[in-house]
Amino acid sequence: MKATSFNTGWTCRHLGSSAPGTPVTLPHDAMLAEERSQTSAGGTNTGWFAGYDYLYEKHFTPDAAQAAQCAVLEFEGVYHNAEVHLNGEKIASCPYGYSDFYADLTGKLLPGRDNVLEVIAHNADQPNSRWYSGAGIYRPVTLWTAPARHILPDGVQVRTLSIDPAEVEVTVQTTASGAVAVAILDGEQTVATAQAESNGKAVLQVQIPNAKLWSPDSPALYRCRAMFGDDCAETTFGVRTLSWGDDGFLLNGKRVILLGACVHHDHGVLGACCYPEAEERKVRLLQKVGYNAVRCAHNPCSKAFLDACDRLGMLVMDEYADMWYIHKTQYDYAGYLPDHWRQDLESLVRKDYSHPSVIMYSIGNEVAETAQTRGIALTKQMTEHMHSLDSTRPVTCGVNIFFNFLSSMGFGVYSDDKAKKEAEAAAKRAAAGKAAPKKKAVGSEFFNNLAGFMGADFMKWGASLPPCDWKTKDAFANMDAAGYNYGIRRYKHDLKKYPHRLIVGSETFCSDAYRFYELAKHEPRLLGDFVWAGMDYLGEVGIGAWEYPDYVPDFSHGPGWIAAGAGRIDLIGRTQGEALYTRVALEREKGPLLAVWPVNHTKEKHSPSAWRMSHAIPSWSWHGCEGKPAMVEVYARAAKVALKINGKTVGEAAPKNDCVVRFSCTYEDGTVEAVSYDAAGNEIGRTALHTANTETRLCLVPEEETVRPGSLAFVQLRYTDENGTVKSLERGTVTVKVRGGTLLGLGSACAYSERGYLSDTTDTYFGEALAVVRADADADTVELTAADGTHNAACCIPCKE
Repeated sequence: MKATSFNTGWTCRHLGSSAPGTPVTLPHDAMLAEERSQTSAGGTNTGWFAGYDYLYEKHFTPDAAQAAQCAVLEFEGVYHNAEVHLNGEKIASCPYGYSDFYADLTGKLLPGRDNVLEVIAHNADQPNSRWYSGAGIYRPVTLWTAPARHILPDGVQVRTLSIDPAEVEVTVQTTASGAVAVAILDGEQTVATAQAESNGKAVLQVQIPNAKLWSPDSPALYRCRAMFGDDCAETTFGVRTLSWGDDGFLLNGKRVILLGACVHHDHGVLGACCYPEAEERKVRLLQKVGYNAVRCAHNPCSKAFLDACDRLGMLVMDEYADMWYIHKTQYDYAGYLPDHWRQDLESLVRKDYSHPSVIMYSIGNEVAETAQTRGIALTKQMTEHMHSLDSTRPVTCGVNIFFNFLSSMGFGVYSDDKAKKEAEAAAKRAAAGKAAPKKKAVGSEFFNNLAGFMGADFMKWGASLPPCDWKTKDAFANMDAAGYNYGIRRYKHDLKKYPHRLIVGSETFCSDAYRFYELAKHEPRLLGDFVWAGMDYLGEVGIGAWEYPDYVPDFSHGPGWIAAGAGRIDLIGRTQGEALYTRVALEREKGPLLAVWPVNHTKEKHSPSAWRMSHAIPSWSWHGCEGKPAMVEVYARAAKVALKINGKTVGEAAPKNDCVVRFSCTYEDGTVEAVSYDAAGNEIGRTALHTANTETRLCLVPEEETVRPGSLAFVQLRYTDENGTVKSLERGTVTVKVRGGTLLGLGSACAYSERGYLSDTTDTYFGEALAVVRADADADTVELTAADGTHNAACCIPCKE
């Protein structure tokens, strides 16, 4: 089928509004422009944004030839409960806000006349999510056209049968009987061909001579081109095998330890909008930290994300849903899932089957149903259904084993009754225009807060209780790999008790990375670890934030709070000290690496969080803090490390059962240096941070040298000295102007932002912020200027295909 982008020429307005729609280009996140206030029913979950229903409208005029063809619209994601209308007739719907779905236009288009396409996206039914969902048509839309005899959308699927010799199985689904021809291409070179007859489906085995295998270290890709009459369809794939068992998780016959991170679907200042450049950037940033795997938490990810993972060699845990039949919020998908899970899983597998990066499916997250007879049966049904759709990948489910125990005792984190009462109270407040009262947190918010005050050990201790095993073992027996959320204290015990159980840390704390990796090296049935979270995200405000009063007015997590603050990489892509720790803990490098607690706040109270080890950042630029106490973290796999300030040794220590050493010292401008030694006292590594010079500049730093017309450019805003060293204590309010493009998002990494991300002005955070610009389709260059009233900056980015 022929693909045509259907992303321009749309308008968007509130459903029921008589005002003209605002012109928008897809993808579009309508929620990001809404007000945030105490009356928001989504509250802390969604960043206090108001919820509305939206009407998207597009007018187009097909010619006679187009109208005579088979035509299908693909919607990669509409949040949520979408309805599609063509010329007043409802032609498609999809309740799940993260599923890819199709609307058949065949025989319904009016040639030579104005056709009106309307898409309704519901999001007024708040609360419906535990995190910032975004709203509207937030992923791309594509028009697929073909003759009557054609290959179905996503109708070409490829799986590897063997790697020695390299042989793949190609399945082609067609609308009629006839001959199917398949070609395997390496770049533009055809390396193998095959033919078969289709009776609606053709299955072909194709050997690929001298095949290059796909792996994280060498992500070699091929294209499969299928011809059926006058129709042509392609898909990209990689030659690789998966197996799992007592020898662990094997990729191409070799064990791989999954060094993973959980990620939500949003992109910080861009909201929920799915742009290919943003998806690829997220993958690159995660790889830089040292991760080789991601968990798409807690919903199906975009095609662009998987394309990036295929190209870059990132392994993917492909997740379905955050709830089953028990509501976590009153209007979430639990009301639909019992009737839709089979077709949802079929949509997921159809979309993702050929992607070599997808190595595991997850059917749910923290679903306390797995402690119930009905839920245990559903676990088995879902796993078996996934096996029937795709037998080449294992199935897991992220289970918070402590929550399962609490639920079985009648203290469930989630229940339909709790969700209903919260929704009713929120609706009454909204109708009266009243602010949410200071109330007792419920559900996951309560336990997030409790973990924040009591520390990460709270949930890990709870998971170690014997009843947690009793209330999870039956569900775990119904999946291929047991997904443990915050259950590291059970690993050794359960691997011994269940000699063939495979365990994956489906959600973990950053501080457990070293302990996990040391155990996984010797326990192959411990498949991997997925930290919460790899990159910061919107919603669940403040659960991972380590903030101080100079950037946030209070720690109440009320309106103004917008992000979780829970990433090893922050909201604008900056590497945190925890990311450096992760690199060393996972043996991506030996270190030493350095990070420093904000020296102006070393001994001050900060917002509580179990999801942060600290707020250390790789900076020694703390002008005005001379003589103040400083806390320096050194990450190293070494027998001993020494810390030097301006050449003088201020401390020596040996890491103990971890790869981090913390030094309490006195700050001085100049140079802080860490030196690591082996057991014999030989120096094995050295690194340093330097204080910025006194001159202050405002700089615009594009992350890439060029930008493709119509694509995104990410530009860092930084206060630096003349050498480019960031000045962490420099603050300013910066206004950005763009020529040759559109400013899509602007903001800092702070978890608190009253302004949001859609204005042309932002505050900086520890000296930095981020602008995201879409280049005009006909632009030769994109020019940015920035000013704060004292400093000015400019940059010019050439546009190149």
